[in-house]
Amino acid sequence: MDRTLIPIVLFQVAGIVALAFSPIGQALAKRIGGTRVDARELEELKADVSDLRAELDDVRSRAAQLEEMQERLDFAERMLAQGKKNG
Repeated sequence: MDRTLIPIVLFQVAGIVALAFSPIGQALAKRIGGTRVDARELEELKADVSDLRAELDDVRSRAAQLEEMQERLDFAERMLAQGKKNG
């Protein structure tokens, strides 16, 4: 084995060990291992998702209304500008 390879391998091993004990490593371990969620938590999550979907639908509806109002305002501004040019 080449002598320059030894420090490289040692740094790689140290980095992997550090990553394993970091919050990122622990999160990866939970993700890979799969965490169990009890039925109560699952129902709460489903309720949260349902609430968020309802809020998203409301926001989309309001955005559509706002877009329609903006179009009407643009139209009114164009009509006023034409009236000033002709008048």
